Amino acid sequence: MSQPDDLPVWTSLKSHQKVVEQLHMRDLFRDDPTRFQRYSIQFGDILFDYSKNRVTDETLGLLLTLAEAAKVAEKREAMFEGRRINLTENRAVLHTALRNRSNHPVLLDGKDVMPDVNRVLDSMRSFSEKVRSGAWKGWTGKAITDVVNIGIGGSDLGPRMVVKALTPYHQPGLAVHFVSNVDEADIVENLKGLD
Repeated sequence: MSQPDDLPVWTSLKSHQKVVEQLHMRDLFRDDPTRFQRYSIQFGDILFDYSKNRVTDETLGLLLTLAEAAKVAEKREAMFEGRRINLTENRAVLHTALRNRSNHPVLLDGKDVMPDVNRVLDSMRSFSEKVRSGAWKGWTGKAITDVVNIGIGGSDLGPRMVVKALTPYHQPGLAVHFVSNVDEADIVENLKGLD
C-alpha cells in the first residue's frame, strides 16, 4: 500500500511549504480582508478557524489533490460501509456508527448494527445524565465528583481530546482524570487526592 508521501503531489506540497513558510500572517490578513471568513467554518457555536495558519488557496488545492490521489473519498466510503479496513486486525472500524445520527443502516457482515448501537447510546446517555445531575450515587451514597478514564492509545487520546475541546461545557463539580499506561506510578500520581 502506497503512502501519501510516495505520491507525486507530495513533492509539490513540500515545495509549496517552502514558499508559505516565508509568509507573514499580518501580510495575509492585510492582503485579504475576508481571510477569516474564507478560512473558517462555524458549526453551531463551535468555530473551526484555520485563517491564522499559513494556508492559501494553492495550499487547499494541493491538499485536495493529495486527498484525491490518496483515494480518501473511497477509503471514507469503505469505512462508512462497514468494510474491514483495519488491516492489522482485519476488522471494520465501526466508530462511525456511534456518530450516525441519521440512523441509516450500518451493515457488518450483512447485519445492521444500528439497533444495538442506539440501545447502548441510550443507556450511556441515561447513565451520564444521572452522574451529572447527582442522581447516581457512589458507594458512599454521595454524588459522583470524579471520573477516571483508563485507556491506552485512542482510548486515552480520544476522550482526552473531547474533554479538552468541550471545556466550555464543563460540568462544575465533576472532574475528569486520565490514566494511560500500566505503570503503577502513573495511576498513583493521577489518582492523588481522590477517595
